[in-house]
Amino acid sequence: MNIYVGNLRYNLTEEALKDVFTEFGEVVSVKIVRDRFSGESKGFGFVEMASDDDAKKAIADLNGKEVDGRALRVNEARPREERPRR
Repeated sequence: MNIYVGNLRYNLTEEALKDVFTEFGEVVSVKIVRDRFSGESKGFGFVEMASDDDAKKAIADLNGKEVDGRALRVNEARPREERPRR
């Protein structure tokens, strides 16, 4: 299951985010979204977990939990919408 994680500190690393989720089960991938020009974090990312049950437990336990002084927003990621190219 793919999980959206918002309200991240801008200096949080993908490894640190992975550590937050590994206590709930196997993490397949972690991606913090970055600005394509500056490379700075946009403050949100995605975590993919191997088990849907583990992912649901992580969502329930981590939504609103404070990490590095910020309350995380955690929920199931929606499918990416195709946008027209400019």
